[in-house]
Amino acid sequence: MPEPSDQLLACIPRLRRYARALVGDRAGADDLVQDTIERGWSRLAGWRRGSDMRAWLFCIMHNLRIDQVRRPSPPTESLNQETSMAEAHGSLSSALELRDMDTCLRQLSDEQRKILLLVALEEMSYDEIAQVLKIPVGTVMSRLSRAREKLRANMEGRPYASALKVIK
Repeated sequence: MPEPSDQLLACIPRLRRYARALVGDRAGADDLVQDTIERGWSRLAGWRRGSDMRAWLFCIMHNLRIDQVRRPSPPTESLNQETSMAEAHGSLSSALELRDMDTCLRQLSDEQRKILLLVALEEMSYDEIAQVLKIPVGTVMSRLSRAREKLRANMEGRPYASALKVIK
């Protein structure tokens, strides 16, 4: 079995991918990953051997992100030579589709977006997501269902009509 420190380092690419999708910008995502790795490293002794290191780190990242949202930092702008040049990857059509998808993802609530990204991007099971977000599995399934429907409606350019009714 690999050492815990090696397992932690092996999780970095997945943490970066999820953080980038969650936060939306590279600098903010890198900061979130750095904070997650720092917290995980300092608490590595508390990690239970044999448990899922990835789920443990995603739980840490989730909690750090909640803290960031509750206590926003002052806005900053990174300035370097790459700032002024946007690199185009793929065709214009692909870039537009990605932009549209990102825009539609941003229209989801944080709760829905997190679950959708953990399922689609990280391929986590409902049980793993429930553990990471500390919510019941049924809540994971219902939020995922609503997120998929709302994303589908947004991508098709039609209004989203929730099937939920408010009872007084």
